Amino acid sequence: MNGMKIHDCHVFMECLLPIAFISLPMHVLNPHIEVSHFFKDLFSAMLKEDALARIEENTPLILFKFGRIFPLGFFYSMEHLPIHLAYKARLGGQVQYRWMYPFERY
Repeated sequence: MNGMKIHDCHVFMECLLPIAFISLPMHVLNPHIEVSHFFKDLFSAMLKEDALARIEENTPLILFKFGRIFPLGFFYSMEHLPIHLAYKARLGGQVQYRWMYPFERY
């Protein structure tokens, strides 16, 4: 997985991750599929308010399911980040429409 570009990571997380883990037991496979849907909804071309609210509600549950599967040493600050992504998307809109350099003045 070294050398993957951002688009490759998005395709992997949204499409290939559920296919790669299809042989896992259902209690392990379901959180991976939910994470795939999370990224697909969050990075879609059109953000919907109700979808973002649903994502915000479901993200802690998904992370809780991962906490039951993986040991506590697996989790550090980056696993906590998806909890805030839907909120920030609701406040700022899609990434391509946000101001890139907020402290730069013309």
